[in-house]
Amino acid sequence: MAVGVPENDVFAAADAVLRRGERPTVERVRLELGRGSPARVGALLDQWWEQLAGRLSGECRLPGLPTSVAQAFMAIWQEATIGAQAVVEQSVAGQREVLASEREQLAQLEARVRLEAAQARQQTAEAVTARQAAETRLSDLNQLLEQRQAQIDDLHQQRTELQEVREELQKQIQGLHSELQETLAQAEQARVTQETYVRGVEERAHREVDRAREESKGHQSELQGLKRQHEVLQRKLEDARSALSAAQQQAAIQQARADSANEHAQQQSQTLNGQLLAAQQLLEVAKQDAVVNLARAIEQQARADTLEAQLILIRADQARKESTIEPAQESEPKQL
Repeated sequence: MAVGVPENDVFAAADAVLRRGERPTVERVRLELGRGSPARVGALLDQWWEQLAGRLSGECRLPGLPTSVAQAFMAIWQEATIGAQAVVEQSVAGQREVLASEREQLAQLEARVRLEAAQARQQTAEAVTARQAAETRLSDLNQLLEQRQAQIDDLHQQRTELQEVREELQKQIQGLHSELQETLAQAEQARVTQETYVRGVEERAHREVDRAREESKGHQSELQGLKRQHEVLQRKLEDARSALSAAQQQAAIQQARADSANEHAQQQSQTLNGQLLAAQQLLEVAKQDAVVNLARAIEQQARADTLEAQLILIRADQARKESTIEPAQESEPKQL
């Protein structure tokens, strides 16, 4: 904008605005001129208002005129001044209404800014609280997981020990089974030997009845010894079978215990893994909620700052308008 607009141009523009029935203001005078800084136009406009009273009284415009002509001219000027004053008062009333409306809007804007700022602070506090709760829950679950992991390690150790016991029992069972097979083979060999011997005795019985009678005692003794040996072998076989059955039962019990411990450990591990996964998902959701709420709070805070800046500008503009209206009311032309 150009600086140093001539004084006469400003006074002429103000006169032109007044002749249109409008109140001369800085904006209207600058619009009429098409140039000029607000400070320069405002200062010259104040001088124009100061000189207006003298101009209306005819001290500057009617020198040397006849009294009747001057009075007629002043009467016409007074009527024009009254009309201009009415227009000015109407304009001031309109500006007052605009200022009142702007004040109401400003109050509503202030209330909305306070409400949004309070909501932003509340949402931020809620997000922080939710995040702290999720972190506490995750810490508790981690401690529980460590305890359960220690229990699982203990169960794995017990399972290893039971497996070692089971392997030892299986080795014993295999040894007893080998002994049983060997005893059965010996018994079978003895039975076959006995049957062969009996058949030989029966074949020779017809031929050597007398000799057999003489040697019957010896044969009977030998037969009794074989029977006793057979009974001993039979008892060993029964004992081996009983030991094998007991060993098999003990091995089955140990196997069942080991399977139950393994299954229980797997179930506890799966349960803890599920709880840990749920806790991690809950923490991720809480973190996402906290990030969203924090972003929303930041956005609302930025919006509140923007509204506060707009509010300051509106207040400044309103104060400027009020300061413009009040000097104008004080400088309104008085009736002659």
